[in-house]
Amino acid sequence: MAKVSAEQLGTEPIGKLLIKQAVPASIGILVMSLNVLVDSIFVGNWIGSIAIAAINVVLPVSFFIAALGMAIGVGGSSIVSRALGSGDKEKALKTFGNQITLTLVVTISMVALGLYFVDDLIPAFGGKGSIFDLAKIYYTIVLYGVPFLALCMMGNTVIRAEGKPKFAMVAMIIPSVGNLLMDYIFIYVMDWGMHGAAWATTGGYLLCFVYIFYFFLSSNSELKIGFAHFLLNAPILKEMGSLGFVTLARQAVTSVTYLLMNNILFNLGGEAMVAVYAIIGRMLMFALFPVFGVTQGFLPIAGFNYGAVKYERVKESIYTAIKYAAYVATLVFIVLMVFPDAITSLFLSSRPNLPIEEQLTNAFVMEHAPSAMRWVFAATPIIALQLIGAAYFQAVGKAISALLLTLTRQGFFFIPLILVLPQLMGELGVWLSFPIADVLSTLVTGFYLRKEVKTKLSVAV
Repeated sequence: MAKVSAEQLGTEPIGKLLIKQAVPASIGILVMSLNVLVDSIFVGNWIGSIAIAAINVVLPVSFFIAALGMAIGVGGSSIVSRALGSGDKEKALKTFGNQITLTLVVTISMVALGLYFVDDLIPAFGGKGSIFDLAKIYYTIVLYGVPFLALCMMGNTVIRAEGKPKFAMVAMIIPSVGNLLMDYIFIYVMDWGMHGAAWATTGGYLLCFVYIFYFFLSSNSELKIGFAHFLLNAPILKEMGSLGFVTLARQAVTSVTYLLMNNILFNLGGEAMVAVYAIIGRMLMFALFPVFGVTQGFLPIAGFNYGAVKYERVKESIYTAIKYAAYVATLVFIVLMVFPDAITSLFLSSRPNLPIEEQLTNAFVMEHAPSAMRWVFAATPIIALQLIGAAYFQAVGKAISALLLTLTRQGFFFIPLILVLPQLMGELGVWLSFPIADVLSTLVTGFYLRKEVKTKLSVAV
């Protein structure tokens, strides 16, 4: 695998560079998304549709703790990209060491709290009725592996900040493939049920950690840290925290969204309605993988060139990233509008002699999920502007702007909408909240990004 120098981020043509960065990121996200998708298909077919709902209840808690690692990774990697761009390698090394220390301290503490309050958290996130027992099994086992996932998410962003997107891609592929293989062995062959699904997920996290640990010890990484770099540094922690808080706030709002959605939908249609949302949630993770890939590829390019004061290249990277992301978002939109029934049926078991309760649940899901999917993804073609715009402010270290723009969709628009519209329109109000929030947040982000380009990035250098 050929090495990529960090300096190439400031010299190669933007279009070529973005493809070089975005394609591996997209492939990595695709495999991770396929992992979540196929994992859910396995669980739905081999355990049952209520098991998919149980996993959906657990995800916001475990992902929030893992997102602490992602937040530390993204916040620190913005510093690393700009430090490498300005030639300050020592700051990059100190930042990376602080990322590792902080990730370990924070995530282990959060896991301990999560395990202590397990019986309170699961019902709060919608794990009620027949969902509770399955959710508790999955939650308890997966939480043990979450610190490794947090380290993987943190390390992956640093690998990409070094300009090594192919290694970052492999780091995302390994746990996904491992999880699917272990799913087959633990659930289908060994018949461990929900225990098998949970251990397969945790095993995937461990495999990813081993690979990333190897990468930073090998000659592939430019960041060779010593003991002194692990000692926490207040100025770096402050800068890292302000930038990483954007990612953490986004995941915190996502967790609140899951909490509200699971409870609102449980009240509207019981466990079966939560299963509908679980399938929609899987598609939200999977279908937009190329858009997220372009966003991930854009971050180090914008950060490096901003640090090197190459503003014309920053502007070009913004326009190119929006264009590429919009193309792929439109393709995703077309597929989801045409094939929602076929997509939904993938998650439902067709085994003979299904219990009558599961047959009724599957029939309910088949009736409600396709139309819900069309509404949820109705504004997909325009989301590229919102994602790239928010990512730009994060990449260049403008934490407050990045935070506010990141929170516009879910925090400022979506949550108020799902609290109001279902009261007026029932189930339809829930699904309509998605495209309305997408449109409003895109308009706000477009306004601020245009203003930034016309002022800061138009300064002659």
